[in-house]
Amino acid sequence: MTQTPSHLSPAVQQALLAAQRNELTEAGIYTRLAAHTKDAHNRQVLERIAADEQSHHDFYLSLTGERVRPHRFRAWWFYLIGRVLGLTFGIKLMERGEVQAQRTYEQVESEVPQVRRIIEDEDRHEHELIAMLDEDLLKYVGSIVLGLNDALVELTGALAGFTLALADRRLIAVAGLITGVAASLSMGASEYLSIKTEGGESPLRASVYTTLAYVCTVFLLVSPYLVLEDLYLCLGAALLNAILVILVFTYYISVAQDLSFRARFGEMAAISMCVAAVTFGIGFVIRHFLGMDA
Repeated sequence: MTQTPSHLSPAVQQALLAAQRNELTEAGIYTRLAAHTKDAHNRQVLERIAADEQSHHDFYLSLTGERVRPHRFRAWWFYLIGRVLGLTFGIKLMERGEVQAQRTYEQVESEVPQVRRIIEDEDRHEHELIAMLDEDLLKYVGSIVLGLNDALVELTGALAGFTLALADRRLIAVAGLITGVAASLSMGASEYLSIKTEGGESPLRASVYTTLAYVCTVFLLVSPYLVLEDLYLCLGAALLNAILVILVFTYYISVAQDLSFRARFGEMAAISMCVAAVTFGIGFVIRHFLGMDA
């Protein structure tokens, strides 16, 4: 069994070993991401940061005298996130773990003053990463937000109104799909004209992102009416799906763009649910005054 170096306390030795393993893991993640990054500048920065992370590992190794293995699952997980959900999201999600790492550095600094250089390197990494990232997905995130917001607000309201006014789940599903798809095409066309009029970059791509976001949300919200039997269970599942869409997308944006998750999630959820409640009431009034009550 490897003994703790005489100049380090057992607690500091364990903290350094944890930091050493973390640096080795992240060096591997950055190296793999760099190998699959097409943009030359982004690839060079990722390779430089990977080299820095490896040097940090080597520094800790010189202090601990003990070799460690990388976190295999963590390395695989963040690499997969970076590839599937985008480099920006994957790296910034990983960076959130640096808060605990920096606390570790500060704990051991009294016994290992050189660790201050590591802390300064980590700060530099964060700024380099933010400056280097340039992905199409984030360029058009405004268009995606527009499509999602509009679909969530309009369709949750429409489905709530249809549920009470029509009282037939298949008819509601058909009406919801027709309404949603037509609205998505209209929204996509409007986004195209808006971006083109303003002289923005790639109006067609912005339009496609808006339309796809809208259509995907439409099918997710309407799906309960295609598989469930009870009418009000369908509505409840549709509203739950709306909340889940808001939750997932808001989390993604809050990480990728360093925004407040709680504020954005609360605002979007409140607007969608309020519109659904109002249109449900409108459906009740229409059903009553048109004599459609059973």
